[in-house]
Amino acid sequence: MKNFQSVEKIGLRNKETKKLIIVYPYKPQGTDAEIDKTVKDWYYKQSCSAEDEILNAYVDFLTENEIKFHK
Repeated sequence: MKNFQSVEKIGLRNKETKKLIIVYPYKPQGTDAEIDKTVKDWYYKQSCSAEDEILNAYVDFLTENEIKFHK
């Protein structure tokens, strides 16, 4: 199981393409399950049409290159 509490940047990634959909702008806090729910709820609030994307997405760490790009 992943440990999101120890990282600074996470985001939603497409399950099929592994492409980063969006970067979560806050520091992850809570258990992995809480963080997963919080990130997906936050993204859903950004756009109600995001519901379909959320079904095919998972919360994941950002790579070093993604972190540099999104600073």
